[in-house]
Amino acid sequence: MDTAGENRLKLMGAPGSPYTRKMLALLRYRRIPYAILWGGHQNPPPGLPQPKVKLLPTFYFPDAKGDVEAVVDSTPIARRLEQEYAGRSVIPENPALAFLNELIEDYADEWLTKAMFHYRWYFEADRDNAAPLLVYWSLPTLAAPDAQMMADMFSKRQTERLYVVGSNDVTASTIETSYLRFIDLLDALLQSAGYVLGARPSSADFAIYGQLTQLAIVEPTSAALTRARSARVRAWLDRMEDLSGVEPSGGDWFTLEQAAEHLKPLLSEIGRVYLPFLKANAAAVVAGRSEFETEIDGQVWTQPTFPYQAKCLQHLRETAGALSGNVRNEVQQLLSGTGCEELVG
Repeated sequence: MDTAGENRLKLMGAPGSPYTRKMLALLRYRRIPYAILWGGHQNPPPGLPQPKVKLLPTFYFPDAKGDVEAVVDSTPIARRLEQEYAGRSVIPENPALAFLNELIEDYADEWLTKAMFHYRWYFEADRDNAAPLLVYWSLPTLAAPDAQMMADMFSKRQTERLYVVGSNDVTASTIETSYLRFIDLLDALLQSAGYVLGARPSSADFAIYGQLTQLAIVEPTSAALTRARSARVRAWLDRMEDLSGVEPSGGDWFTLEQAAEHLKPLLSEIGRVYLPFLKANAAAVVAGRSEFETEIDGQVWTQPTFPYQAKCLQHLRETAGALSGNVRNEVQQLLSGTGCEELVG
């Protein structure tokens, strides 16, 4: 009887899902036994429940009654794993640094994914590359003519949905220039300490890694740009895939002084592009508008409203509001001049 297999945490995901890749790397680093079920919600694993919202990855956690529940959304899952599995934490102990980790992880999950979706479907060469991969990642035995038919249908549907994440002819240059700036910023951070928040990986590192597994490896246009911009970033992704051999210590995190020195440029980029988007989107949600237009980095930005990302802004503000007075002052100092100060105002 395979008792070890029974104790593994099951999840369903796909190699082309940045959030699947985020969580797989996190599980390996934290040495949490797992079993990955490759697939998607079009061919769900038999005998397991469906989540209310069909996203990847889907985790299958045992509940209090001994049944199985299907759970999605990578960041809350990562926090749940912190509670249920001891050791090798991906959250800094210092609460001010932990808030910065929360902010950077949110930026990776919600802003960098715009670049991922944009580069995957905006350019013809990238569409032609991605569509068959996405089919074969889920259905590797499908006959080639059937796979191509599915790929063509999927490519058409996803290209028509580019506007949902904000990728269009108006916003394309903003997305692309922001992505290239980010690669430069990440390169500098990796050179200084090896990871974003010091000499050990945080959940923000895994969120960034997840998006870059697609942007810097799968999508031809952005992969070529990334490699030309930073061989260091491209090499980092291969190391991030399996950090099970890393032995972290508490002293590996940045001190607040080091965070102030090294993180200001990245936090300024977040204040430059992501916070303006979050605020305009949240205002549109409150006003009941289906679309909104704002200015980001001196350029017009227009897209449909996204209620989930309004919740992201609310969560960041609530997390900041829950900080003690001294910690809030520390965070305000770290965010001073970045455009993110109002999160703790």
